[in-house]
Amino acid sequence: MATSSEPRRKYWGGVSPYLGDKLPAIAQHYEVQGLYGVLAGQGWGPPWTALAAAAAVTRRLQLGSAIAIAGVRSPFETALVALDLDRISGGRFVLGLGTSTRWVTGSFFGTTDERPLARLRETVLAVRHVIRGAHRGLQPFRGTWFQADFAGAPPQPPPVREHIPIWLGALGRHTTVLAGEIADGVIGHPLWGVDWWLGPVQDHLRQGLNRSGRTLSDVHRCPYLTVLINADRREAVHDAQRSIAGYAAFEQYNFFFDARGFGDVARQVQALTRQGAPTAAADIVPEAMVQALAVVGDADEVRRQVERLWQAADSIHLAPPVWGVPPERVAFYQKAIAEAFYDG
Repeated sequence: MATSSEPRRKYWGGVSPYLGDKLPAIAQHYEVQGLYGVLAGQGWGPPWTALAAAAAVTRRLQLGSAIAIAGVRSPFETALVALDLDRISGGRFVLGLGTSTRWVTGSFFGTTDERPLARLRETVLAVRHVIRGAHRGLQPFRGTWFQADFAGAPPQPPPVREHIPIWLGALGRHTTVLAGEIADGVIGHPLWGVDWWLGPVQDHLRQGLNRSGRTLSDVHRCPYLTVLINADRREAVHDAQRSIAGYAAFEQYNFFFDARGFGDVARQVQALTRQGAPTAAADIVPEAMVQALAVVGDADEVRRQVERLWQAADSIHLAPPVWGVPPERVAFYQKAIAEAFYDG
């Protein structure tokens, strides 16, 4: 926990519709704890409902989508949702967008995954076009995936802000470079870990900044860490193995695990998962892989690791593992994060 002489760190909490009627109280508690904001992800449904509920009962918390999947809805709808949430919150909304994976976009949303990075770029441009012009009278937008003439569309009420920040959620190099080139911020992936964020991610971000002639001060950097605080290290490693195996089970992540040096493990996880052996799949995740992709240890050890990130971060989201981890274990790690970083 920060002492009174230290700067106030900007931490994000998480909200989800799965919290049910507890969500408003949790959002209010985050505000009392002094958190910077709350993030809501797109599971199967969109993140907007949880963020609207949090906005209605708070006055200071920033509210961000981390992330909304860009290609599963019209950019026009995304822009109007952003305007609505910014209006409801009094100018506290951050629109986080990403591509997700072919498995999610195709199997669940029934959308094509053709050139997802180019489509993400176009979505950012289209959303900004609508946000800037919705209250004035929209001019046509002619893109590859999104084309609209807006004929007959009545002007919207004046927005709270004509520029709502758009952050990109990234996994690989190309999306990180794109964030540096066109976005207002970048949200890290839960598997990046501390060293990857401090090394390759910063290099990729600078490549994008160089393309657009911008500097690091033009982009908000928000690492997203998977954190397991537990005095029983073996238990924490076991839970991290289950979470990491949940990601490694999908072939779309192979390029990332290859880059981290764990491609062979990921493919073994996939083979065991296909055989219906998820426990065995988790058990083969080595501790070195856990240490690289998550932050594991007692409270003091985890705080030391997180502190390293502040040299290259404007805010940080500390999240418990969720893939393959029972809800009671998720709650255990969430409580430990709060005690180590927020409470008091």
